[in-house]
Amino acid sequence: MILADFCAHCLSLPAVEETTPFGPEVLVYKVGGKLFAIAVPDEVPHRVALKCDPERSLDLRDRYEDIVPGYHLNKKHWNTITIGGRVPTKLIRELIEHSYQLVVASLTKKVRETLAKS
Repeated sequence: MILADFCAHCLSLPAVEETTPFGPEVLVYKVGGKLFAIAVPDEVPHRVALKCDPERSLDLRDRYEDIVPGYHLNKKHWNTITIGGRVPTKLIRELIEHSYQLVVASLTKKVRETLAKS
């Protein structure tokens, strides 16, 4: 997977917005005002951060050396993934969707209902 595909997949999910709250060099993907993915386009190799279930995070980190605890994030709930390496594209897409679903599930019922209408 290349970074452009990562960004496009994030934006393909319902009600996602791309923001730059940390400056133009960091792309942040949010749903319902909460972030679920981060990418730094100028960084090579490209690394991205995704939220993940803590138990699954540990398993992924054991299986893939390109998946490590989240850089500058809560290491229990976030992974940093080097893309374009040995992590399969299919898995990265699945992890984007997993992160998105975790965040959607944490939103209030009112916000989730608003998202469902969009």
